Amino acid sequence: MIVRQNTKQITIGDVVIGGDAPISVQSMTNTDTRDVEATVVQIRELEEAGCELIRVAVLDMQAAAALRSIRERISIPLIGDIHFDSRLAIAAMEHGAQSIRINPGNLGGEQKLRRVVDAAKVHGVPIRVGVNSGSIEKDLLARHGYPGPERPHALIESALRNVALLERQGFYDLKISIKSSDTLTTISSYRQLSAKTDYPLHVGVTEAGGLIAGCVKSSVALGVLLLEGIGDTFRISLTRPPVEEVRAGFELLRSLRIRQRGPELISCPTCGRTPIDMFSLAQRVEEYIQTMQTPLKVAVMGCAVNGPGEAREADIGVAGGKGVGIIFKKGKLYKTVAEEELLEVFLRELEKMENERQGGI
Repeated sequence: MIVRQNTKQITIGDVVIGGDAPISVQSMTNTDTRDVEATVVQIRELEEAGCELIRVAVLDMQAAAALRSIRERISIPLIGDIHFDSRLAIAAMEHGAQSIRINPGNLGGEQKLRRVVDAAKVHGVPIRVGVNSGSIEKDLLARHGYPGPERPHALIESALRNVALLERQGFYDLKISIKSSDTLTTISSYRQLSAKTDYPLHVGVTEAGGLIAGCVKSSVALGVLLLEGIGDTFRISLTRPPVEEVRAGFELLRSLRIRQRGPELISCPTCGRTPIDMFSLAQRVEEYIQTMQTPLKVAVMGCAVNGPGEAREADIGVAGGKGVGIIFKKGKLYKTVAEEELLEVFLRELEKMENERQGGI
């Protein structure tokens, strides 16, 4: 059983973070924030996939001003990501950002930081203190060296130093993230940070890579941390469309039995006995179930002889045969269908099952 670290609670929009609140999945848009339409379209896709918090880059005043129109058209909390410019942080909050991500130490000094904090207090905006390995202060690097698994001290001390800057301004409505592109450094850093603070933590591996490398690195690091009860929000950072980050995030939570959203797909890896195009069939089914909410187990198997038995725990499944396929439920034959109609009929059965589970019919 996972025992969560006891962290403070903050609220961003209507999402509670920390304490015993559910671990939330977030992502970041890759659109130009100044393009309101494109940004809204992408955020709505992320909402459909289950994204619970969305961060957008605030590049300039035009981007900050666009936040108001964006927020009016989306349903999840909007976070402004700001680097270096305190004026952008203030403008983002004035135009509706429900949280901001900053590195307090690089905003240009105490006076500018005070203005940001004052604005955050006025607008009720929590701050995420975000520090990564590439932004550590020179004196900390000189003292501790570049962060690694054995010595992540510079990263941790940088984060706590920046938190202290906010605390001296009487501001405590915050969460912390410390990012590294190295898996073991990420694990070590968050373990030690968690022992030193009770602020909620946003966890993630930064610059993790493409679909395969990014998912593997993130799942290793975040899997370890979440199993140890460390982490209140997270992002799986991928060089891919953001919606894939959210899908991977929920699969990670499902695999750890922390949270479950929508169906779980079980599919065989194929072998020489597979008589149908399993790759296409599995891909189409996987795409469809992303739109479903019911926590079903759905199987796509290549062999009509062994498939139902191998996936007997599935609520519903499909298996291919030569010229025909079968649909099965809990390992037992439910329907035999011509191969060319198999996908269409199976998707209808999925829709019907979800309606039944949700009381729609």
